[in-house]
Amino acid sequence: MPTFYSAVRTTATPLVRLIWRPRVTGLEHFPRSGGVIVASNHLANVDSFLIPVIAPRHVRFVSKDDFWKQPGLKGRAQKWFMNTVGTIPLDRATMSSGQGVLKVALEVLKSGEVFGIYPEGHRSKDGLLHKGLPGAAWLAHESGCPVIPLGLKGTDKLFRDGSILPSAHRAEAHFGAPVDFSDIPADLPVGARRRLMTERIMQEIQKLSGQERAQS
Repeated sequence: MPTFYSAVRTTATPLVRLIWRPRVTGLEHFPRSGGVIVASNHLANVDSFLIPVIAPRHVRFVSKDDFWKQPGLKGRAQKWFMNTVGTIPLDRATMSSGQGVLKVALEVLKSGEVFGIYPEGHRSKDGLLHKGLPGAAWLAHESGCPVIPLGLKGTDKLFRDGSILPSAHRAEAHFGAPVDFSDIPADLPVGARRRLMTERIMQEIQKLSGQERAQS
């Protein structure tokens, strides 16, 4: 874990707990070492900040490289911050290519790190849990790493509409046990197996988040 990341986490955790008083459960399910996939629902932009603060290990995400290209002092500070906390910059072409993102994520997992992914592929604007994309299942299949499901609640209420000031709303984050795929036949075609794995991941996230599933 980068030294600066550790310092930010040490500073941010008490502040986050003071303002939002997040209720966090299931940390005992988190593997202490080795590659891990954290598959979470996605309610707000703040999710990618909150998850690394509450998780017991450094969780890496990807982000558009626009954050590394901003001019001026603010841009340099932003670039420095992104680099030191281990955010992975990807260009628009790579970000728009699911396989491009997954190949980068696979390298993170192979190096024994933790990668965070939102199987829905986007923020839920209606509060429902939408259909999962196969990325998390692909990573699990290719890497052999465990998938830890995460259900977030209330993160869409942590900031008031149109304000940069945080609200006092209490967020919840519930980590689940590694998703069990053992009953899915290993001799199924790869595509069919990944679809079943994806649905299993979404079922576990739904149990933890309490969201209704979108009809799609």
